[in-house]
Order: sequence, then C-alpha cells, then structure tokens
Amino acid sequence: MKQSRWICLVFGLTVFYISLLSVDAVRWMALAQMSSLAHISDEENCDKLDGLVKRQRRLCRRNVELMDSVRVGALMAIEECQAQFQKRRWNCSTENNKKLFGNVILKQGTREAAFVHSISAAGVAHAVTRACSSGQLTKCGCDRTVRGRSQEGFEWSGCSDNIAYGNAFSQVFVDARESGKKKRLKPRSIMNRHNNAAGRRAIRDNMRLDCKCHGVSGSCELRTCWRAIPIFSDVGAILKEKFDGATEVKHVPSRHELVPLNSQFKPHTDQDLVYMEASPDFCEADRKTGSLGTHGRLCNKNSKAIDGCDLMCCGRGFVTRQVKVVERCKCKFHWCCSVRCKTCERIVDEHRCL
Repeated sequence: MKQSRWICLVFGLTVFYISLLSVDAVRWMALAQMSSLAHISDEENCDKLDGLVKRQRRLCRRNVELMDSVRVGALMAIEECQAQFQKRRWNCSTENNKKLFGNVILKQGTREAAFVHSISAAGVAHAVTRACSSGQLTKCGCDRTVRGRSQEGFEWSGCSDNIAYGNAFSQVFVDARESGKKKRLKPRSIMNRHNNAAGRRAIRDNMRLDCKCHGVSGSCELRTCWRAIPIFSDVGAILKEKFDGATEVKHVPSRHELVPLNSQFKPHTDQDLVYMEASPDFCEADRKTGSLGTHGRLCNKNSKAIDGCDLMCCGRGFVTRQVKVVERCKCKFHWCCSVRCKTCERIVDEHRCL
C-alpha cells in the first residue's frame, strides 16, 4: 500500500513538473487582456499578475512603472500579428482561447511560434523605448549618447529614442524563462531566445533619421536630426518577411546551437527567424494544436493566393451571400475647414468557407 502511494506521489510530481515545462515564455502576454495596469502602485501587486514566471515577478517589483509599457507592448504585438496574418489560415486569433495562441505556440516550435516570439519581444522593446522618450518613466529618457556633428553635416540634437534601454529591458523580461547558460538550455529555449533577439534587432536595425531645418524662410542653413524608432507596423512587415523566409533548424548537442536542417542551406543570421517543427495545415479545429480551423472564414473568390477560397477553405468549398455595406461617400470639402460626407449603401457578395 505504501509503495503504491509512493508511486502515485512520484507520478503526480512528474506530471506537475512536465506541466511547468510546457508553460511557454509568451504566457506573460496575458497582460494584454488587462484593460489597465494603473492600479499596480506597489511591488506586492506584481504577484497578482497572470502568466509571469518568478523572475518576471521580481523584475516587476523592481520596475513597477514599466509594467504598463509591457502591457502596451503585448497588446501591440497581438494586434500587429493579427494584422499581418489576417488573410492566412492561421490568423493569430486569440478568440475563445485562454492560452492566447494555443498549443501551436505553447508546445510546438513552428514558424508561427517563431513569429509570435519575435513580435512580442519587439513590442515590449518598442513600447518601453517610446515611454522613455516621452518622459513617462523616471528610470530612462532620451538617448544622450548621440551628440555632435555628423559626417553628413547635420547636428545631432533633439530627443533620440533610447532603443538601447528598450531592448535591454525587453531582453531581461521577455527572455526570463529562457535565461541561463546556453549549454543548459533546451533546444526550444534556444530557438525562442534567437527569435526574441531577431524581433528586437528588427527595431534597432531600422531606426529612422528624423530632421528639422533651421534658417531664414526655411532655407535649412542648419539641420538638426535625431534617431527615432520605426513605426511598429513596419516592424511587423519586416518580421512577416522573415517568417516567410524562416530557416528550419535542428539542435546539435555537442555545439549547443541550432543549425539548418538541410545542410545545403546557408546558416541563418541573427536577423532571421528559425523554427524546428513543420506547421499544421490549420484547416480543421484541433484542441491538441490550438488550431481554430477555417470553417466560416471569409475568403477571396478571385484570389489564387492563400486568402483565396480554394486554399483558405482547404478544398471544402464555400458559400456566397449578399450583404449590405454602409459607408461614407460623396465627400466634399467646405471652407473652412470641414469635410462633409453622405452615407451610402451598397450590396456586395461575401464568401465564407464551408
């Protein structure tokens, strides 16, 4: 009897330990579902936030004022993911899903997981950097290292965005579950950490140069410039392109690194996304993978791309119905200074997958 209890206890602890390992680093993105973090006024409230691992809670207690930026970054990442994938079978949906993106992200090392990790790391870096430059945070401000005259002849001035601080905080917070020496990390953690870094790099490598002219009648005798982070939709487009060209990799234990699965492919760079498992087809709802399927999804009857009815509906066919669309029309500019429009209705064909 005692032996059977001991076996049950060991089995229970094993299941519990495995369940902990299956909790992926993007669980912290549940913060995006909170309407506001303004009520987090002291360190103790950090322990009440869902989805954070122990190290992230410590970081929260030490950096309470940054947590609203983390929430904003998570929300930005989800919205940008949905914008980039709105016309694909997997559309980054969080509908009816307590785990946000489901097991396709939590348990599978797919292309989609690679994108979610990269865009989420980029989201936190972007939001924290923007908060620094706008003066919302006491721990950081503008990048004061950019000063003097440039080789192009303009003067560095203004408030350059402090991407170094934003990326640094994103790294310690988002990568919290992937921390440790590389040789001790699991292959999936190495993959996650690489894709997180690629997301942050997409911002750093695409900083804009914003300038202002000074002089009589706008002669631009003197030009002052500062470095600004790119628009987040541009970051999303860059990472979506990296998603399309992502490298399938395998883990080499002796070297503690990921290498291309196909030896004929050139090694991936720090800017590239990597994945370890082929993606499901996402045609049918599947609780195991977290796929919601494409039944009822809108499709484009005239497109041959992935948003076309043939591919989106996985060969099941589609139904067409007429729907009424209400929109603004016949807009006119009135001096000064307003635009007045009429409301028009039109009937359009809508196609949905069976």
